[in-house]
Amino acid sequence: MATINAREEPKIAGIEVIRKAGVNVEKLIDKLVRGVGSELMTYYYYTILRMHLTGLEGEGLKEIAEDARLEDRMHFELMTPRLYELGGRLPSDIRKFADNASCPDAFLPDDWEDPKAILKVLLEAEQCAIRTWAEVCDMTIGKDPRTYDLAQRILTEEVEHEAWFLELLYGRPSGHFRRRFPGEGPRSSQ
Repeated sequence: MATINAREEPKIAGIEVIRKAGVNVEKLIDKLVRGVGSELMTYYYYTILRMHLTGLEGEGLKEIAEDARLEDRMHFELMTPRLYELGGRLPSDIRKFADNASCPDAFLPDDWEDPKAILKVLLEAEQCAIRTWAEVCDMTIGKDPRTYDLAQRILTEEVEHEAWFLELLYGRPSGHFRRRFPGEGPRSSQ
């Protein structure tokens, strides 16, 4: 019986196929690490932002911020297994992970008593996420169906989150609807 050398790099057909299709796997892994880093950090910062949505106006916004927060955590959990399938991994140092995220930290604004100031931070975070996942989609469309599918689902929900915050800040109509349960993630939970 042949033994497998643990140090020997296995041939992975799933990687060979997408590399042959033109995907720069190392660049994709870097984008995914940075993207899931942003999703995890957004989940963390949205927890703080949500807690500071106070008063009559803020209380009405908490549920929407909570949906975006929980769905961003789901995005992290959705894409991380794909990162490992491609031979990547999460950094072992959380600070380095956060510093390398594709989006800046969504810090609590100085004027946090104004719910609109918090909504602006939420909106900017969603817009950065849209750009991040659109780049992943552009890299993988027609070349890596699995990564593209996951990134496209995340992108769709991030666009929806942006629409929610635009509606609240600028009175723009949006397709926001109440989730059946907090953080449902209708596209990323499938």
